[in-house]
Amino acid sequence: MRITGISTHVVGTPWRNLTYVQVHTDEGITGVGETRMLGHTDALLGYLKEAQANHILGSDPFAVEDLVKRMKYGDYGRAGEIVMSGIAVIEMACWDIKGKALGVPVWQLLGGKVTDKVKAYANGWYTTERTPEAYHKAAQGVMERGYRALKIDPFGTGHFELDHEQTLYAVSLIEAVRDAIGPEAELMLEMHGRFSPATAVRLAKELAPFKPAWLEEPVPPENLKALEKVAAKVDMPVATGERIHDRIEFRELFESQAVDIIQPDVGHIGGIWETRKLAATAETHYMLVAPHNVGGSVLTAASLQVGFTSPNFKILEHFNDFADAEIKKVVKGAPQVNPEDGCFHISDAPGLGIELDVDAAAEFPQQQARFDLWAEGWEQRKPKGGQ
Repeated sequence: MRITGISTHVVGTPWRNLTYVQVHTDEGITGVGETRMLGHTDALLGYLKEAQANHILGSDPFAVEDLVKRMKYGDYGRAGEIVMSGIAVIEMACWDIKGKALGVPVWQLLGGKVTDKVKAYANGWYTTERTPEAYHKAAQGVMERGYRALKIDPFGTGHFELDHEQTLYAVSLIEAVRDAIGPEAELMLEMHGRFSPATAVRLAKELAPFKPAWLEEPVPPENLKALEKVAAKVDMPVATGERIHDRIEFRELFESQAVDIIQPDVGHIGGIWETRKLAATAETHYMLVAPHNVGGSVLTAASLQVGFTSPNFKILEHFNDFADAEIKKVVKGAPQVNPEDGCFHISDAPGLGIELDVDAAAEFPQQQARFDLWAEGWEQRKPKGGQ
């Protein structure tokens, strides 16, 4: 079997463009991969056009490791977000092809399952007025859908520091959310790399009474010493990793022991097998894995293959029941959260267990999507004007 070509389909919303890539073969089997690029969609499409000619055409889709190696190192440049995302969408699609050809789910090819279900947590649910009352109502809605966990960044446009008034308001938002979800649900606290170490530590202590499940990206990701400073002073798990695009770059993070939960994005770090390798390394450092997942249903399905096969997999992020939920229809067989237990349940369907509906995807053309975490109202994910 050989790859005969690829086709790209961009599904657009005002705040995110999702890039779906189909990989076609000479035996008529087609696989699909997906990633979400933030402001770099056209760059990704340009890279894939060149990579198709240089590396992909004529390749054996079963030889996943070899294709990833050639795409990553064959251009003699340091692979960053764009290249690793391009590798990821092709790599996912190859696993999908392999599973379909053999009649087995991808998780079976990764060593088999260690669990029948993966817990989900909701994100993108607080696209509403930024008040305690509105957040309380929205959080109740998440629980009513069966989720047992959710994540929130309550810090507005905070950057490096947060003054006393803004701090009190953020605390009031979290208080409202915890009251809405009850004491048993998990509440993930997201900082989006906003703060200085001192501010992150202070805010973590202010919010500790509400029992956050983790403190996510408390400081910008470039300075590991700053993260170590926070980790040494807070009494809750620290999570980070969505903006690291090569598993090799996790080495110093592992050595520092400054993090408890790593959050690679399967769509940015080279795909399913690269993430599974990273999860195995994390296991040797007694760290959990909870992938960043702000994509659509194909990326969710790919992330779940890692989840079903990794003993140290904690939970999976899920946007698509809340933020622009209508785009779920572009994928047939999209993974769904079971309202009985708030989990994704394993599927025996071959490959990734899903299919891209090209006609449905065409209903959501690419947009000039913007997502500015420093702009007022960013949490509503409805950009206005020049934001």
